[in-house]
Amino acid sequence: MNKTPFHLHGKTIFISGASSGIGRQIAISVSQMGGRVVITGRNQDRLDETFKSLSGSGHLTVLGDLTDTNQRDNIIKQLPQLDGVVMNAGMVQAYPIKFMTLEKIKETFSINYDAVVLLIAGITRNKKLNKGASVVFISSISSNFPPKGGSMYSSAKAAIESFSKVLALEHYTQKIRSNCILPGMVKTALYEDVEKVITKESLDAHVAKYPLGVGYPEDVANTAIFLLSDASRWITGTNLIIDGGCILNA
Repeated sequence: MNKTPFHLHGKTIFISGASSGIGRQIAISVSQMGGRVVITGRNQDRLDETFKSLSGSGHLTVLGDLTDTNQRDNIIKQLPQLDGVVMNAGMVQAYPIKFMTLEKIKETFSINYDAVVLLIAGITRNKKLNKGASVVFISSISSNFPPKGGSMYSSAKAAIESFSKVLALEHYTQKIRSNCILPGMVKTALYEDVEKVITKESLDAHVAKYPLGVGYPEDVANTAIFLLSDASRWITGTNLIIDGGCILNA
């Protein structure tokens, strides 16, 4: 079989938030490209659904809530040596600034920032990353172009992007790379939920801002494949926007 720099044969990739949506598709795509996948999430049934969709063999599932210290530590203990990490777990909450409370701030940052940072800290502290490993954070274009009501989510994603750059700086001597993917609107279950609560006119107006249309989980997964592969060996500390040209209308 002819191998290209984009293949993931021989690589073990850990993916958080793999029980649905973008995370599930990344896990499936990584396995299709020859990678061994370690997936985690909070729902065993949905993790099992993802697991059944994987190609190849040798994959692992690790159940756990990343916001819980004991469960997070247990996940880290179960991890094999890794050639790549995709941090995808997160949540979206929208509310105007005037309704912000300390509890809402903590809730949003707990899963979108704190859990992510502490998991990566534990992975590096326990030397789980092989030399030349790639870490990929799934962020959002809202970090650069925040919508109304998105103050905390956008802030958490912006914080992750800064964290990624520091991770790249602190581990470049081991050739460990760190990058962020900033997707625009992607057709996931969340997108379908939005369709149910806003008018067709409002949704059409937003979709019209995307010259190439809204994205699909496969679009994000393909970008993750690139950043996990040796084809991106000279890329680190970067934020890669994939939005079908939406920022052209920003």
